Amino acid sequence: MFKKVEIWVLYLIILLCAIFTIIFGALVRDALIQGHLKKYNLLWVSETALFLAEIPKHTIKIFFSDLSVPDRFPSLDGFSGTPNSKESYLLHSRYDGDKQESVIELVNLTNFKIEHTWNPDIDLFNNDIKKEGVFKYLNRDQNNARARLHHPQLTKDGGLLFRIDVLRKIDQCSNLIFQNKNHRVHHSIELDNHENIWIPTRIYPSKLPISKVGDKFFDDGGYHDDAIAKFSPEGEIIFEKSVSEILIDNGLEYLLFSVGDNKFTRDPIHLNDIQPVNFDGKHWKKGDVFLSLRHQSMIILYRPSNNKIIWKSTGPYFYQHDVDILDENRISIFNNNTKVFNKEIVVDGNNEVVVYDFTTNKYSSYLKDSLAKNEVMTITEGRSEILTNGDLFIEESNYGRILYFNADGTLRWSHLNRSDNGGTYQVSWSRILHSQEDIKTIQKFITNKKECNV
Repeated sequence: MFKKVEIWVLYLIILLCAIFTIIFGALVRDALIQGHLKKYNLLWVSETALFLAEIPKHTIKIFFSDLSVPDRFPSLDGFSGTPNSKESYLLHSRYDGDKQESVIELVNLTNFKIEHTWNPDIDLFNNDIKKEGVFKYLNRDQNNARARLHHPQLTKDGGLLFRIDVLRKIDQCSNLIFQNKNHRVHHSIELDNHENIWIPTRIYPSKLPISKVGDKFFDDGGYHDDAIAKFSPEGEIIFEKSVSEILIDNGLEYLLFSVGDNKFTRDPIHLNDIQPVNFDGKHWKKGDVFLSLRHQSMIILYRPSNNKIIWKSTGPYFYQHDVDILDENRISIFNNNTKVFNKEIVVDGNNEVVVYDFTTNKYSSYLKDSLAKNEVMTITEGRSEILTNGDLFIEESNYGRILYFNADGTLRWSHLNRSDNGGTYQVSWSRILHSQEDIKTIQKFITNKKECNV
């Protein structure tokens, strides 16, 4: 076993390994873009290489479900600071590192007391969904130990909406009311004033009017045909429209195709927020929707009734999330300010909350110095809301932190999602509830709350 080896043999082995690595990498690339081998009916060769290359990734998914985040704030644990003086609540969606499951908590922000906790059995819900198509790996990727309960929304009837890859509604005891098994959903959940549910979906197979790219490898190689969708309060689809089609219909097809060596990207849109317009104004009509297209660093005002883009902007924001309507003239945008430098994705400075005024056609940065001072810099995700009194709510999703600023920019309180085991864990698009309508819904929920069998 320990015999001496001729040096030329060693060099030959190194050369062959280098050649094999180059060929193997080329085969993986060919599988992802369905390139040259497809025309010779040899795609199975490159697909086999892709399968082998993905073994480590799938092994990690099977055996590890850690949703921890970097501990940037070792001195913080839970709530720190002064509670709110005005009645308000937090729908806190977080990964509990001790339970190794995600939970949603209704927190009274006047005393930081947890009024109620939802802890749904995701494995049980998954059992009722066929594991095929886009849900083929649902049990592996979205089980009790791994699922994040994104963007919870309390409804007037006391139910709770949230999404994983499936839109779901549960009751106060975390029992399933409905789940839509026919549409893969993602990112934000917002309600219009009829309690209809607006949420991004992904159409599969793609409706893009060109040869399909990588449909077999939908999750990792196929085209992401994001769509805007409206569901009824009962979870039935009412309206769905491909954003790619919207862009093409409005003369913006060029946004879907890059230039240079990478002539096609599978995720040119990345729709991450739909904000329904619930009132007529000078600049929009009831029924319009604001759309946030992350990979275009673009905000669009779209009118579904006539399939027209009314307004679009690529303003001073990058990789943005969370469009909110402030009044009849202004919107706010959570600016991740994320850019790619030398193939590394980074926040260029810190996150911002950008306000756009339609009457003046000007942008401003809200409480900019406060966000910089507190080093708010989530690379992806992130939420913000400017309250009617001027206070500012921020979720720094990537680092498990929530911050609440007074209107003068001082930090009133923060929360870090630290578990008893000392680790810090992800938060998943928590929501602050502060409007009169929100308070009525919560008071009704608390009044009618019953004991649940745990």
